[in-house]
Amino acid sequence: MSFDRRRFLQLIAISPAFAATSVLAVGAQVTTVDTNARIVIVGAGAAGTALANRLVRRLNGASVTIVDPRQEHLYQPGLSLVAAGLKPPAYVVSSTADWLPSGVTWVQASVVAVDPETKAVSTSNGEVLDYDWLVLSPGLVLDHDAIDGFSLDMVGDNGIGALYAGPQYAARTWTAANRFVEDGGVGLFTRPATEMKCAGAPLKHTFLIDDIARRAGNTGRTSMIYAAPQSSLFGVPIVAEKVRMLFGQRDIETAMNHTLTSIDSDAKRATFATGSGSEIIDYDYIHVIPPQRAPDFIRESGLSWADKWIDQGWVEVDTQTLRHLRYPDVFALGDVAGVPKGKTAASVKWQVPVVEDHLVAAIEGRSGTELYNGYTSCPLITRVGRAMLIEFDYQNNLVPSFPGIIAPLEELWISWLMKEVALKATYNAMLHGKA
Repeated sequence: MSFDRRRFLQLIAISPAFAATSVLAVGAQVTTVDTNARIVIVGAGAAGTALANRLVRRLNGASVTIVDPRQEHLYQPGLSLVAAGLKPPAYVVSSTADWLPSGVTWVQASVVAVDPETKAVSTSNGEVLDYDWLVLSPGLVLDHDAIDGFSLDMVGDNGIGALYAGPQYAARTWTAANRFVEDGGVGLFTRPATEMKCAGAPLKHTFLIDDIARRAGNTGRTSMIYAAPQSSLFGVPIVAEKVRMLFGQRDIETAMNHTLTSIDSDAKRATFATGSGSEIIDYDYIHVIPPQRAPDFIRESGLSWADKWIDQGWVEVDTQTLRHLRYPDVFALGDVAGVPKGKTAASVKWQVPVVEDHLVAAIEGRSGTELYNGYTSCPLITRVGRAMLIEFDYQNNLVPSFPGIIAPLEELWISWLMKEVALKATYNAMLHGKA
């Protein structure tokens, strides 16, 4: 089936995955609530900003405070495009202030402690913010120090890439990757043993650099290895099998059950822990994705799971309501939420209305009704101009937005446009609380 751009935009307009789904987005009237509730939102990333915009519209008289020191807002789904030379670093950068609604107090500081017993948030500038309701959406920590011999100042040199760390590092990653594409050699692509934001990103980078090398006519001069701690290439079995087939077609080798522990940048040598000991793999280009965990203040607050992800510290929440299981006045959104799926921007889009519904309902003394089913979307780029639109839930069911129109396991131009064109516009609408 062929598509033109007009047809593509029509599809977006009706898509539950990309169109604005809330009453706020379509201009319908929403019921507002009069309240003097004190609401503190930790983090002005995608989740915190989207929720702040929605709450300002819903709550009359509430005190809404958002805490985040970052002046710049990063469109993180675009980092994989920057790291492949397809977008400039500026593509992912905007001003935090531009997205925050009037009526919200922005505390430009870091959170250093949360006391859920006294219901107080302490910040790096010495403020103590008392709350009635707390929403935790600080993102996560990239634990680069967990990789011996690695530091961010290495990125871009000696064949080292690390796109997750931000736009400047994604650009430096492309510098190193492009040199590899031109010179050839062994490309080594890694992922961590921990939970991670956008688990498809390591695969995207592998596919893109392989495709760019092929387009440059250097297929015979490059060898690609994907090394991962897991035994499967993707958390959804049917998708893992598709990726395995694509890797086979493109001669991309795999080293499963391999956890990156250290690198020797001068020797261009990586050491991996395996089930039987350790293994050293020499490389000409390596892409490093470090272990990822919750910020220290989450782990120290007593809000983390006690029996799950103990080394990572994700917030203990109900998987459907995202409400804390022991402190009902606390919610978590986005990367820090301790749920089996959901560390993507598309997940945030579906999580935010759920937290809004339950928070407003609780203020009114009633129960919320919206539930999060684990929806996660991954436009899995497989080559420049082609992607698979993978959407799934907690049960690993594929939940395509375009059944009968876009096959989720086919490499399609239209799915590429979803990633390259449509996703950012929808993301921006979500930040404004309109999607």
